[in-house]
Amino acid sequence: MQIEAVDLFCGVGGLTAGLIKSGIRVKAGYDIANECRFAYEHNNKAMFVHKDVAEVTSSEISSWYSKDSIRLLAGCAPCQPFSTYNQGKDTTKDKKWPLLYHFSRLIREVEPELVTMENVPEVIKHKVYQDFIDELKSLGYAVFAKEVVCVEYGIPQTRKRHVILASKIGYIELLPPTHMKPVTVKQVIGKLEPLHAGEKSTKDSLHAAANLSELNLRRIKKSKAGGTWRDWPEELRADCHKKASGQTYPSVYGRMEWDKPAPTMTTLCYGFGNGRFGHPEQNRAISLREAALFQTFPINYQFVEHEKQVNFKPIGRMIGNAVPVRLGEIIGLSFKQILVEGICDIPPAPKMH
Repeated sequence: MQIEAVDLFCGVGGLTAGLIKSGIRVKAGYDIANECRFAYEHNNKAMFVHKDVAEVTSSEISSWYSKDSIRLLAGCAPCQPFSTYNQGKDTTKDKKWPLLYHFSRLIREVEPELVTMENVPEVIKHKVYQDFIDELKSLGYAVFAKEVVCVEYGIPQTRKRHVILASKIGYIELLPPTHMKPVTVKQVIGKLEPLHAGEKSTKDSLHAAANLSELNLRRIKKSKAGGTWRDWPEELRADCHKKASGQTYPSVYGRMEWDKPAPTMTTLCYGFGNGRFGHPEQNRAISLREAALFQTFPINYQFVEHEKQVNFKPIGRMIGNAVPVRLGEIIGLSFKQILVEGICDIPPAPKMH
């Protein structure tokens, strides 16, 4: 039997691409951000539906599945209300907050055989999460839920995610870790074309580095791989870093290290001042393509249709919000265990560049 999936909150298709790679047939993806349509459809050959999940009905979800398929409903709801980046802020009025309840509603009404959700680890601290788990169990799902350390699966960043696998056809666990040693920054981007700040590759329009101010160019030249702004001379330090409250953020304006994984990719990972997003040796922040590679997108994954559409903010948002493709693949392979005797062969992590 074939597993078929519908991907809610699909974005540009990180989870979808991974599921497809595992052998699962993805029929459609839903997202409210229409700018994701091209990347989703072009790279994955699946239908993109521009629609708020709150307005999606069970009948339209059910219509995507073939009669004899094993139905998987995936829903990686936006993580911003639960993220550590919003600690201390009142997120209760965030419009994204009820989306997990709408996902729960669709599960209840469609009753697919399989369900998966991926989110930030902090999601478990919130009532909406416990309500979601309780609903799954009340509907008869066997539920696996665990924090996943992404480097243990060949994803070259320190990202941690909370993953749920729920099944009505037998208990399913995530496959065991596939990598004893982490994939490093050098393995992923070490052979890419060198760039200066503000430069774009003539071969790949997504391999583009954001410009740096004169001050930030001076700062990055004084930055060491794995170091902090504390390595700078006093005159280069930002005023906020001279205050006691600023001492707790040493990784901003940091360079990555060649022999370690990258930090977690965020929606602002193309900016030198937004985290440890400086290139290990070139005087610039990482390019959009490098960020996509750290998210394990293939090097030929297209995010916009035309070169002139390469703008840092929207593409950075697409990349940073994505589920790493490799994590999607591991989730898909974990579900496919139920179709075969024993563990299926686990392909290696993507070839690095």
